Amino acid sequence: MTADATLTSKGQTTIPKEIRDELGMKPGDRMTFTLMPDATVVMRVKSKSISGLASSLYKKGRKTVPVEQLSR
Repeated sequence: MTADATLTSKGQTTIPKEIRDELGMKPGDRMTFTLMPDATVVMRVKSKSISGLASSLYKKGRKTVPVEQLSR
């Protein structure tokens, strides 16, 4: 998923709604930005618990697989 945003004169931007919705972001969530050597910026949402992350992986209609059946 890609979405465009604009940087303001104060160095601020808005995370596009479709990205916020997909990540389940709420006001007050914290993020970490990492600058990679190729000038890519990786943003991670810090306020997510493991259970919150697991629930964000669920998509309607997607087949789920129990952890015990995953290959190593």
